[in-house]
Amino acid sequence: MHFTLRQLTVFEAVARHLSFRRAAEELHLSQPAVSMQIKQLESNVDLPLFDHVGKRVFLTEAGEEMYHYSRAIAELLAEAGEVMEELKGARRGRLALSVASTVNYFAPTLLGTFCKRFPDITIRLDVTNRMTLLRQLEDNITDLVIMGQPPESHDLEAGIILDNPLVIIAPPDHPLAGEKNIPLARMAEETFVVRERGSGTRGATERFFQEHGIPLNKGMEIASNEAIKQSVQAGLGLGLLSRDTLAMELALNKLVILDVEGLPIVRQWYVMHRRGKRLSPVARAFKQFLLAEARGLLRAEMTAPTAAEAKTGKDGLV
Repeated sequence: MHFTLRQLTVFEAVARHLSFRRAAEELHLSQPAVSMQIKQLESNVDLPLFDHVGKRVFLTEAGEEMYHYSRAIAELLAEAGEVMEELKGARRGRLALSVASTVNYFAPTLLGTFCKRFPDITIRLDVTNRMTLLRQLEDNITDLVIMGQPPESHDLEAGIILDNPLVIIAPPDHPLAGEKNIPLARMAEETFVVRERGSGTRGATERFFQEHGIPLNKGMEIASNEAIKQSVQAGLGLGLLSRDTLAMELALNKLVILDVEGLPIVRQWYVMHRRGKRLSPVARAFKQFLLAEARGLLRAEMTAPTAAEAKTGKDGLV
């Protein structure tokens, strides 16, 4: 049996995504080129590796076996690359970083500072949702992940880099804007625009209301922070989002933070990777940078006032 490393690389991407299109996008190839590599590999092993049912793609029994070996080979090649990078030191190399969508509001600030210190490194940044991040950790296909609470079901090494306060937002003309110490029970009378199921923010919101015995009246369900902010501005309901996402809207007085008892919900941002993973010098340097300096670099950007504080001039704002 003879096959090339290129064929195996293309197969691994198609098997991982169960999609020829997504594999082509990841590998920067045309879809016909991906199909040709798979046909050549199937010809070489003399077995079908994929079943096509309608528009969906499934692995055959032979495909499942080949995927197991292709993943092992890919990990060995990645480890070999990391060893070569270690010989160069942290001044050069690549970093594959995946972050939760909310993290992208402050990730550029951190990456900008880090890249000034290491101008010759290359960073691939993937901004995605929690479920995809967990799958990437499970498959060990990224160097580091920045997201919220790490799941206990995964064997991960995680370190806290920042607090992540979740706050309730409203349009400036909302009747509760400017009120102090609003009882949490009052929120039962409001409708909330919420993130999609599987979102870390959605999960934290539901747990918080459930723990306090307050019903969460969900209106629209939206899969992006930006769309939630726009919906709240339009008066479609209140929102509960990370304070990290609100700097521009608060500065322009398009949104306000309500001063609700028991809020903010203080969560944390973590940097994490699979336990036992051999980090490259670049990944190791970036992890150390986050743990040591992220909080100090972003502290000033994470202290936006509530509507009541802004109205009374607290923290020097009017």
